[in-house]
Amino acid sequence: MYKTPLTHDRLMQACARIKHVALDMDGTIYLGSRLFPWTIPFLEQLREAGITYSFLTNNPTKSVNDYVVKLKALGIDATPEEIYTTAVATIDYIKINHPEARRLFVLGTPSMIAEFEAAGFEMAADDPADRPDLLVVAFDMTLTYPRLCRAAWWASQGIPYIATNPDRVCPTDKEVVLVDCGSMTECIHHATGRRPDIVIGKPNPDMLRCIMAKRGLQPDEVAMCGDRIYTDVATARNAGALGVLVLSGETTLETAMSSDPVPLITADTVATFGNLLIESRS
Repeated sequence: MYKTPLTHDRLMQACARIKHVALDMDGTIYLGSRLFPWTIPFLEQLREAGITYSFLTNNPTKSVNDYVVKLKALGIDATPEEIYTTAVATIDYIKINHPEARRLFVLGTPSMIAEFEAAGFEMAADDPADRPDLLVVAFDMTLTYPRLCRAAWWASQGIPYIATNPDRVCPTDKEVVLVDCGSMTECIHHATGRRPDIVIGKPNPDMLRCIMAKRGLQPDEVAMCGDRIYTDVATARNAGALGVLVLSGETTLETAMSSDPVPLITADTVATFGNLLIESRS
């Protein structure tokens, strides 16, 4: 099942141009710790059609190597070059836009902090005397109340403030709401009146543009496929790429059809999108 505001001819023309598919992960190819049964056949379908792919995630809680290991455990062989997280994108952004920054106060998991330290950054202590160069707020499942308060303090002091992603919740197959980075920054905003200076992850198109630049691709040769309108589909729209919404994660069909604009392609799973790609080449 799929829905699209395009005519069939225009849909086929758009799909026929695709050379690379950027895939969101949680809610798109797996949910929590459960791989969707259609994911591996879909990836094989792309390879057979000569379409490359990468994994683009707003979730910075795991390092690139952690994601390689997780995908391997799920049955997907991925290389570090095929994975781009908001932690990596944030490191790239800081090095380009704040080259003088060395000490950071970070709300993030140990795995993410280790990735920042490997990139040459030092972590500021939870101490008002240890003023950091930058505040970084991420999806932090190890968050403690004192560190949240310290982050709010540094936000109130006017230091540069970066958020890794805007997601309000993280998809999960468990009976719990996983409060994500966007909700944490809203908490800080409510307490201090300040929002992040920049939010790195989707729908910021820079992550997708980086993939295009590395692979020498034009926007209409790339599809961004994910389960969220306000991050995945919006990223594609902002980058000029083909946005594909799948209904295997957060978004319902009713929400998709009532959004403005309606996603160019809304499919029940990535398998349906894969079939469209193959049909466009027949």
